[in-house]
Amino acid sequence: MPDVKRRDARLADFPHVFDLPTRWMDNDVYGHVNNVSYYSYFDTAVNRYLIDAGVLDIHNDPVVGFVVETGCSYFRPVAFPDALRLGLRVARLGMSSVRYEIALFRAGEDEPAAAAHFVHVYVERASGRSAPIPAETRAVLERIHPK
Repeated sequence: MPDVKRRDARLADFPHVFDLPTRWMDNDVYGHVNNVSYYSYFDTAVNRYLIDAGVLDIHNDPVVGFVVETGCSYFRPVAFPDALRLGLRVARLGMSSVRYEIALFRAGEDEPAAAAHFVHVYVERASGRSAPIPAETRAVLERIHPK
């Protein structure tokens, strides 16, 4: 599995892929998508996967994932109105944490424009204390965890 931080990661390296349009408001004064928007795309990729899989209820789940670490490498700019494809995979799956890797591609291209990682630590919503990843969530995460 190629390192997501390298330019040679390819869309085929990611078991889950979905499309996401850029928005006019994503561009900055330099005419390309601002780095803050990339983080929004990555957060959307992770949470959309979990919601679509039926294991994230953002209002009621007693155990939730908190982002504790992120990082991004930028390789080439994207700009509105580019259509994007995001690849998502799990790089590490622990007892109470998961490291996601996400790569962002322009539609029709196989070289990433950016690549990132997100780490979620699962906690009890009420106490904020670390908790094991729920079994249903773990099963969904294992689907996108290449061995």
